[in-house]
Amino acid sequence: MYLLNTRTLTLKCFYGSIPKYAILSHTWGKKEITFQDIQNWDKEKSDREVELEAAWGKVEGACAHAKKYGWKWIWIDSCCIDKSSSAELSENINSMYGLYENAEVCYVYLPDASSEEDPRDPGSGFAKSRWFTRGWTLQELIAPSASVVFLDHSWKEIGTRYSLRDVISAITSVPVRLLEDGDLTKYSIAQKMSWAAFRKTTRPEDRAYSLMGLFDICMPPIYGEGGAKAFMRLQQEIIKTSDDRSIFAW
Repeated sequence: MYLLNTRTLTLKCFYGSIPKYAILSHTWGKKEITFQDIQNWDKEKSDREVELEAAWGKVEGACAHAKKYGWKWIWIDSCCIDKSSSAELSENINSMYGLYENAEVCYVYLPDASSEEDPRDPGSGFAKSRWFTRGWTLQELIAPSASVVFLDHSWKEIGTRYSLRDVISAITSVPVRLLEDGDLTKYSIAQKMSWAAFRKTTRPEDRAYSLMGLFDICMPPIYGEGGAKAFMRLQQEIIKTSDDRSIFAW
């Protein structure tokens, strides 16, 4: 597992004994800082492409915020996975739910929201944030066992998953009770599927892969197989471990 040092912006690989870490949940833009960009950080720092400025700003902002609250390490999906390694990519996709579940705090960065608005206002940036429409962010909302803190475009706190549980439930259809206790065992397969029904992913296969953690299953990602085949494999794996007939509604 690679973690990013919030002080030096350098990556370190940990095996077995993992230090306490913060984790970032965000939506991807056209350009994101990659594992390779971090490795070449000094060079990139002095000769950045204009189109990467916002991406660097996000990484630096996340590190600065985490460091402010005493966290030495942070995990960010865009740059803590060496995507040139198919084995590492597969491992991280299958363990993604656990990565969020085991973090000490999850920071949700919403560049399209403002802490100066009332998040309970249906017209607020928070209520309309793109973050609530993406596939991977569903598990990133549910998985963390620790606090989930929502931050606006300038890294100011909007609220937490607990304090905003009523409005988050209204936006996402995820029950308030689940946002309080995190116990997925109380909900049927059909209910879990319904929370993801209107969410979108850039790659069609990710609509299935982003749900693996919610059903506690593992399967190798095969990009190029198409969304329908990926979802079929997901269903087959779920059926192997569950006799919940509500799956046939999907």
